[in-house]
Amino acid sequence: MEERRGTVSSKGIIILGAGGHAKVVIEAIEASGDNAAYCIGSCGTSTTLLNVPILPDESHLDRLRAEGYQRAFIAIGASSVRERLGNLVVGKGFNLVTVIHPKAWVSPSAQVGNGVVIMAGAMINACAVIGDLAIINTGATVDHDCTIGRAAHIAPQCGIAGSVTVGSGSMLGVGTKVIPGITIGKNATIGAGSVVVRNIPEGALAMGVPARITVRSTS
Repeated sequence: MEERRGTVSSKGIIILGAGGHAKVVIEAIEASGDNAAYCIGSCGTSTTLLNVPILPDESHLDRLRAEGYQRAFIAIGASSVRERLGNLVVGKGFNLVTVIHPKAWVSPSAQVGNGVVIMAGAMINACAVIGDLAIINTGATVDHDCTIGRAAHIAPQCGIAGSVTVGSGSMLGVGTKVIPGITIGKNATIGAGSVVVRNIPEGALAMGVPARITVRSTS
């Protein structure tokens, strides 16, 4: 199998995912001066995604690893799938890379985990902690002393004020605003455009202005 770009000593990144989110990740990778070698996933009848060759399923991972590919990124929006595939590729010996668009801003005092993407226009402020496999999407802001959990997804244009905790696997919909000091439990979902002014428990669905819990976890 021939490398799309780069050399044997600089193998490209293997992207798991071949949808819209993967497109944005590929362009962020290229904007930062790196390259995506292959996508793994389904994209209808297409054989490429933004000129990156598509391989149909995860069975190719072992061969790619044997050929010297070491880096992988999970470009899938669903937190549970991202978690599963992240564990899969690490188990096969790949390193999960973090992708930071050059037009994002990350404080030097922030901590950013592995397998994270920080999209264009996003801002991560002082002493924030971003967990492994998290998505900080286009134009989202995470202010000082926040903790964003593993595989959480902060959608485009979210505004998270200081000292907020977002639990692992939680999803904040487009344009969500969160006031300072709030805790959102793990695997919670906040509807697009909501304003969160009270703590949200684990597994809950909340929406509205102010956000109200419409579904509580039964576990």
